[in-house]
Amino acid sequence: MDEITIAMCAYAVKLTRHPEDVVQADMEKLRTIGLSDEQIISVVLITCQYNFSNRVTQGLGVDPPPGRSTMLRRWLTGPAAELEWLKYEEDESPASAKQDSGDRA
Repeated sequence: MDEITIAMCAYAVKLTRHPEDVVQADMEKLRTIGLSDEQIISVVLITCQYNFSNRVTQGLGVDPPPGRSTMLRRWLTGPAAELEWLKYEEDESPASAKQDSGDRA
């Protein structure tokens, strides 16, 4: 994994296991390695959503539906791929960057 992915995962683990220990310096570290505030918010919201849904299903004794991970993977590579607030600048291909700037290849 690259440095950004490792840092996001470490932050998500800390937020999950010890939310009381999360401090401003944790977010500053993410900014230092290149994440925007929108991207940091995305990490927080995605982490919280997973934690919430896991607590609800575990608290109710509900088994997740079969194929749940397949559905998530499809969403992340399908509809979510088009959500600007989930993208990194590196996600932009040179061709799409040219089209966005009005240049045509």
